[in-house]
Amino acid sequence: MAAPMLNQFNTLVANMFAAGLLDDQFQELQMLQEGSAPDFIDKVVTLFCEDGERIIGEIAKLLDKPCVDYYKVSRFVLELKGSSACIGAQRVKNSCIQFHQCCQEKSRDGCLNSLDSVRNDFYDVCSMFNPHASAGPSLHPKL
Repeated sequence: MAAPMLNQFNTLVANMFAAGLLDDQFQELQMLQEGSAPDFIDKVVTLFCEDGERIIGEIAKLLDKPCVDYYKVSRFVLELKGSSACIGAQRVKNSCIQFHQCCQEKSRDGCLNSLDSVRNDFYDVCSMFNPHASAGPSLHPKL
């Protein structure tokens, strides 16, 4: 990564830490990105954003049904929570914890509110890595 681009990336990451979007796990990922895998972070974040997009869509479909299967919703929420924890997307992870609690309580309103929170936090993370992307598919970092 060229020096100006690296400086820009480091500033972006520092801002994301300050905003509470990322935690120390992201720094662990950065340590794995050595010379042998210069686009490692790019690939990991791209995968997270693409997979998260799919998961959020599945959750929305499940919550739109007249009879909600809270077990299935909870499984998707836990999948997104795990992905978020792995890349250090702290705010998404924390929103998923609250969402899971709503699934346990079988609260449709709580789940719908939690979906909004998770969606907002998710798009905050993905859009910061790619500020030119819309809040939709194909969110990935341009590092």
